[in-house]
Amino acid sequence: MSTTEPASTCPIHEFNHYAELPFGEKLARYDDLRDEAPVIRNEFANGHYIVTRYEDILKAYQNAKVFSNTAVTVFNPNPTFRWIPQMLDGTEHKQWRKQLNPLFSPKNVEGLEDKVRERAVSLIKSIAAKGTCDFMQDFALQYPSFIFLELMGMPFEDLDKFLHWEDEILHVSGDAEETARRRGVATVELTEYFRGLIDERRAEPKDDLISKAIAFEIDDAPATQEDLESFCILMFMAGLDTVTATLGTTFLYLSTHQEDRQAIVEDPELIPSAIEEMLRAFAIVIPSRKVLEDTEISGCPIKAGEMVCLPLNLATRDESVYEDAKEVHLDRSPNNHIAFGAGPHRCLGSHLARRELRIALEEWHRYIPNYRLSPQSHPTESGGQLGPNGNIILEWDV
Repeated sequence: MSTTEPASTCPIHEFNHYAELPFGEKLARYDDLRDEAPVIRNEFANGHYIVTRYEDILKAYQNAKVFSNTAVTVFNPNPTFRWIPQMLDGTEHKQWRKQLNPLFSPKNVEGLEDKVRERAVSLIKSIAAKGTCDFMQDFALQYPSFIFLELMGMPFEDLDKFLHWEDEILHVSGDAEETARRRGVATVELTEYFRGLIDERRAEPKDDLISKAIAFEIDDAPATQEDLESFCILMFMAGLDTVTATLGTTFLYLSTHQEDRQAIVEDPELIPSAIEEMLRAFAIVIPSRKVLEDTEISGCPIKAGEMVCLPLNLATRDESVYEDAKEVHLDRSPNNHIAFGAGPHRCLGSHLARRELRIALEEWHRYIPNYRLSPQSHPTESGGQLGPNGNIILEWDV
């Protein structure tokens, strides 16, 4: 527990945002925190602060000199590992991003259009004839995972193993000590897997991200083995989790809001705008930063060494910035949200994520336009980001 005395202007809570709860309860809790105060002292885990308003969250993301990425989870303010490039600051971060950015540029991502669409159509056609599906298992996990594994040069037949590691690292809930242990075990196993894969690519390079990263130079020297392993772990977690969670949230919403679903069916050109609104209204990522020097946020003093949590949904649902911020308007314009973050660490894969989401919505509504949420559905969410874990059963007439 931190020894820092909470400021009198900062309300104190104990909110376990890793706990498994019915879907939507965490988002409602964050909305309540925003309405209560601009900064909350949370005694959960090691003790940390939750920043709740758009302007303060944006400033923190843009000020990497004070709000450092060297620690990104409230469970571990002094990590012995670093996920690359997420947990890098300064010139080292810039060097990695400079070499990675072209690989995820709009032009490069456009070259994946046919392959992504082919995968989506294949999956959706196999689902359509059944009249029902477990959306997360049958589509939301399968579709983006195939694309990511192809980019990384990883075998799709090992998907179940990858998803187990991903779940243990990002979604396990319960006692803090036990979750940390399980997360550590999975991270070690995943690291060993990537160590072997990197060795294979050194011996026989392929046209994949791992082979390209091996050729990167940092400070005029080849990227180290340890850094390559850390890079692979971050790409793994981001590629297998974020689009999956956003797909789950999006289709859960559309299956329970039939007018909006029908609007997309009747006018597919609405889909890009609808995606931006889903990203804004249900921003899934809950990043944290380590404070490097004494600072103050909205009158709340925060000491160097403390952790601050900067949930993106607290910014994107702020009524002072977005009219009817807690409501979904598929044609919202303008919609300049920060669901992909802001500042130097803004999401590297945002262009790929948008394309995957757009193609999924286009092809799903082409083949399965009229679907609904089954009464058997009881979606929950847990872990370090928002988004349903499962239990989204969709039904339609065949």
